[in-house]
Formats: sequence, structure tokens, C-alpha cells
Amino acid sequence: MLGSLLQLLALRPLMGMAILGVPVLVLLALGLLTVAVFKVIAALFVPAVVVLTIIWLVRRSRRS
Repeated sequence: MLGSLLQLLALRPLMGMAILGVPVLVLLALGLLTVAVFKVIAALFVPAVVVLTIIWLVRRSRRS
């Protein structure tokens, strides 16, 4: 299997790059997209939770 793959890369470099390159590019794109989504969620969710916690603590302390 490995020998035939090496022959493919040696004899037809463009086909070998297409076979090996596309999945690698897809994995890189998915990884970057995942990181970007987590950053957006963290940038929106964490400050909202902090603000809501502060509001909750202020309201709780005023009731006492």
C-alpha cells in the first residue's frame, strides 16, 4: 500500500497532491473554523455571564 502510494507520488505528482492535499486542506479549514467559532462563543458568552452574575449579586445584596 505504502509502496504504491509512493509510486503514485513519484509518477503523478499532481494527482498525488490532489489525493493527499485536499483532505489535509479540509482538516485545516475545519480546525480553523472550530477555533473561530469557539472564540466567538467565548467573546459573547463569557462577558454576558459576568454581567448577569454582577447584576444578580447586586440585586441579591440590595434585598438583604
